[in-house]
Amino acid sequence: MDKKEITHVLQEIGTLLELQGENPFKSRAYVNAARALELLPDALPSLVERMKSHQVKGIGKALAEKITELAATGKLAYHEKLKASVPAGLLDILQVPGLGPKKTRLLWTQLGIESLGELEYACNENRLVVLEGFGARSQEKVLQGIERLKRFRGRYHLSAARQRAAPLLEHLARHPATRRLSIAGSLRRCRETIRDLDLVAASAAPAALLDAFASLPGVERVEEREETRATVILDNGMRAELHVVPDAAFPFALLALTGSAEHTALLRQRARARGLTLTKDGLLQGDRPLACADEAAIYQALDLAFIPPELREDYGEVVAAEAGSLPRLFDETAVRGIFHVHTTWSDGAAGAEAMALRARELGYAYLGISDHSKSAFYARGLDEERVRQQAAELAALDARLEGIRIFRGIEADILPDGRLDYDDDVLASFDFVIGSVHSHFNLSEGEMTARLCRALSNPYLTMLGHPTGRLLLARDPYSVDMHAVIDAAAEHGKIIEINANPHRLDLDWRLCRYATERGARFSINPDAHHLDGLADTAYGVAVARKGWLEAGQVVTTLDAEEVAAALARR
Repeated sequence: MDKKEITHVLQEIGTLLELQGENPFKSRAYVNAARALELLPDALPSLVERMKSHQVKGIGKALAEKITELAATGKLAYHEKLKASVPAGLLDILQVPGLGPKKTRLLWTQLGIESLGELEYACNENRLVVLEGFGARSQEKVLQGIERLKRFRGRYHLSAARQRAAPLLEHLARHPATRRLSIAGSLRRCRETIRDLDLVAASAAPAALLDAFASLPGVERVEEREETRATVILDNGMRAELHVVPDAAFPFALLALTGSAEHTALLRQRARARGLTLTKDGLLQGDRPLACADEAAIYQALDLAFIPPELREDYGEVVAAEAGSLPRLFDETAVRGIFHVHTTWSDGAAGAEAMALRARELGYAYLGISDHSKSAFYARGLDEERVRQQAAELAALDARLEGIRIFRGIEADILPDGRLDYDDDVLASFDFVIGSVHSHFNLSEGEMTARLCRALSNPYLTMLGHPTGRLLLARDPYSVDMHAVIDAAAEHGKIIEINANPHRLDLDWRLCRYATERGARFSINPDAHHLDGLADTAYGVAVARKGWLEAGQVVTTLDAEEVAAALARR
């Protein structure tokens, strides 16, 4: 370990001590020692010798011993112990401009934030506004700082990828050289996180279209350019690649570039079994090309029903397409209403009336408001008195507003032992109850599974909220046997939430088919904390499509009267 690396370790020790809330003089001693070491012109070996005899100003005996250990072994036991005592993600948070150790410690100790992704989620839930030392303007600055950092991390939420792809497609679609155009890759398959944007265009003038692509708004630089392909870097760091092909090759290029690799490999294998050759350029029978106007024609040539892009993951979709048993997927227009919406009664940014009016504008027939329960003190959760106050407000609002029905619910915390954090008489007063885990994520798999299963046995629970607790690009799911949890939900007739917040997308689509087989029902909920969050329902629909769900398995495709009857049966 050289002098520069040792200096970095000393500085990090000072930071870790501050994060732990140690005496500031102690942390400052390490920072000062790092500065002293950095300014000394001596080579490291001679410095170590001088420190052994306590001849270096600003570095006492204890620090000299630690520096010597670092120089000799490349590690320091004290440093490793400190790192183990503090969530590693706090060091990432410190990279956000304006967040020093004191504020980062406050976020950790007061809000339980342990990673950059959790911080972003907390900002989107309006949590920093009421935190001492922060506020609305500080929260906005934190979000801006996170955005600047994210551009270097290489993966993006589905929502961010869709938002960046939309203007690219819009501009290219207007270009006179464009005949056909589509997004491809993992974004077209609606994967939960995206690395790159892939676009495919049909054109007889590829050079002109690639020139236009390179000069689109939001393009920071051209990374690579070939005769029929260009890769650019957008101003948020995301890579976008445009492939330009002749019109006759468009369906084949779109199929190949959409993927997944496993799915297209199955199709090529199926083509070979029929004496055909499938490539990204076409479908050949010997040397004779077979014309296909679109992807559906390619699947038909392989004796398959058309497989929607969301299903192309080698999860049995080819077998189902051959048997004619693919699910009948639904789109956003099938969703009649939404649950899991927060207002200013807890940590939402808009009042109940504003949320209801926006939901009505979006075409929804009902809105289920469910603010946080009393255990969520960090989110201004409702105690029993505020529950009664909100009930009166929502009843008056429901009576006054036309064209939308208001259901009154709560997002109750599932306590570590599986109880909900209200007495039964309070829980019985709601139209619906969402039970969610918001704390004690580190229980063992057995303990967490028992916790959720006990909650699902509660007769007043309606839905299980964000079932695995994951935050995409921020926090892994907690340890839990989700098959056992799904079994419990099905046994007790509980609804499983598909949390449509793009930071969650939880239940994971990979679990949906098991839940369907067990007879579970689902609700696509936006978990909205802002007016714009109501539109996140679209991402929940994407999860449902990837999970092979049909409209009849999702309660939010019911009309208001039907869903009211379903809630009454809980």
